[in-house]
Amino acid sequence: MPSYRLDKVRELLLRELADIIPRLRDPRVGFVTVMDVEVTRDLKKATMFISVVGDDDAKREATTALTKALGHIRHEVSQRVTLRHVPEFDVVYDDTSERAARVTALIDRIAVECPPASLEETEAGTQE
Repeated sequence: MPSYRLDKVRELLLRELADIIPRLRDPRVGFVTVMDVEVTRDLKKATMFISVVGDDDAKREATTALTKALGHIRHEVSQRVTLRHVPEFDVVYDDTSERAARVTALIDRIAVECPPASLEETEAGTQE
């Protein structure tokens, strides 16, 4: 299957999941964001990568709640999307944003602790 079809299906599923997830009535799914969706080449399985605002317990509860609601989510997707087979979904917690924030904080800390040498200091060091 051409990759552009996979990309279109992935984007369509991402858009629909991002709309469906906040509408769930489960309070454990409060601050969940669908970050990405990966679809297998045969379109039978899709992995939903989520991000959750909160501590580890909130992340675990949200992932569990979404896993239990996958039947409802798949039904909602089937009502909204015209596909021959709606994929089976898996839920995976995505910690990319946390890792990016941690790297940014480290870079900021290094910038404060070790400011870059000024141009005058650099020129003076090369003349000696």
